[in-house]
Amino acid sequence: MQTVLIVLLSIFTFMETFSQNLTTDRQPYAAGRFYPADKNELSKDLSQLFENCKKSSTIWQVRAIISPHAGYVFSGEIAASAYSAIPKNAVYKNIFIIGSSHVMYFDGASVYNTGDYITPLGKVTVNREIADKLILDNKVFAFPTTAHIQEHSIEVQIPFIQSYFKNIPPIIPIIIGTDKENTIKKIAEALRPWFTPENLFIISSDFSHYPPYKDAVENDSLTAMSIISGKPRIFLNTLRNNASKNISGLATSMCGWTSGLTLLYLAEGNDKLETKRLDYCNSGDSPSGGKAEVVGYNAMVMIDKDQSSSLPHTSGNSFSFTMEEKKKLFDIAKKSIESRFTDNKYVLDERSMPDDLKKPMGAFVTLKINGALRGCIGRFFSEEPLYNVVSESAISSAFEDPRFSPLTKDEYKVTNIEITVIGPLKKINNINEIVLGKHGIYIKKGLRAGTMLPQVATENGWSLEEFLGYTSRDKAGLGWDGWKDAEISIYEGVVLEDKRK
Repeated sequence: MQTVLIVLLSIFTFMETFSQNLTTDRQPYAAGRFYPADKNELSKDLSQLFENCKKSSTIWQVRAIISPHAGYVFSGEIAASAYSAIPKNAVYKNIFIIGSSHVMYFDGASVYNTGDYITPLGKVTVNREIADKLILDNKVFAFPTTAHIQEHSIEVQIPFIQSYFKNIPPIIPIIIGTDKENTIKKIAEALRPWFTPENLFIISSDFSHYPPYKDAVENDSLTAMSIISGKPRIFLNTLRNNASKNISGLATSMCGWTSGLTLLYLAEGNDKLETKRLDYCNSGDSPSGGKAEVVGYNAMVMIDKDQSSSLPHTSGNSFSFTMEEKKKLFDIAKKSIESRFTDNKYVLDERSMPDDLKKPMGAFVTLKINGALRGCIGRFFSEEPLYNVVSESAISSAFEDPRFSPLTKDEYKVTNIEITVIGPLKKINNINEIVLGKHGIYIKKGLRAGTMLPQVATENGWSLEEFLGYTSRDKAGLGWDGWKDAEISIYEGVVLEDKRK
């Protein structure tokens, strides 16, 4: 009997080893359904999506993105916006793509380790060494690769990778099949050794499913803000609160919430990481979709904020700032505010100022507490040097914004400061020239005028019409539709952030 058992064990071991050594590439399933199956048509569509999408004006060290996985006709530009946040010259060792299963439930995660992923654009190599290690070392990854066969969430991301990266790193495709929070924590812990700047993590997820258009916009903004908080508990509470509102048709606030939660667990406690919302739309914005029941799409990016810097802007005059110049501007803003709490007058020494800070430029200083606005005042135009404008705007934002009481010492301790340096104006004749998140707008009619900074639209999840409407009504005093017969100009701004804890 013992001999028989030994023989059987040897046979099973051989069979298991033999099956692991077999190579079975994962064939396209979503091609022809979610994106074109023809190589040339797909390449053309991707080029158009990347050309039309909203692009970041900042060089970021990107650690992760959240990208939608619907049909390209609905969510393609939002996905392209997420990928465009990654610097074109960025080099990664591996790309981990994480999606939540749409087709089956299992108590863990499945990592594809039996071959490579195929799309109409060709083959993308799977890092089978890492995949095998995840399976061998972690029970939560011991689930069959069949979970990938008819799952679209990973596949839909790969053509974007193939189109965007000149040198494509190997991928580690992971499908999560559980909704148990403790199991998701284990998945995150297993992935933690690879959650480093040398690897990119892609979270594949759409947001709200099937509420009416306006409800989706609000719901998706709340969900995105909870992700930006960086707190898994806030994220989970937001999902529960959204569900409790009994919004008509709402099936989920985020179909890949387990994948998003995995990312939040990975990043939890790392104060150097920051998440931003890049762009948003829902299926109701597509000519192919209605507005009664929509699906929402957010493009988001997680960055290492200490390693990021502003891109030069080119709206007439190029300008950018070195790390030393940015530090100097924040020192000016802080010391200007702090001087009001003491009897020590803060004197600006022009001789110590870098040359670029002596140039006449407009600027706004924005103060926030826990993400909520606490003051924002600045100058749109200025003939004074930038360092002086920042100093005076910081004081005005803290103590003279008529919407708020003067800032207190205790409030200042938890206040985050944001400085937006304003670029030159460009008058436009077509509102389609406005790129949300990139352009601020200045609306003028007669003696009335008002402006909104570039980041305001994306922070609030506004559409172009809402951006124009709110600026026209709330800033220029022209009413919601007043912009339609007013003079509109656009400008770009370098946004500098100094988030204090």
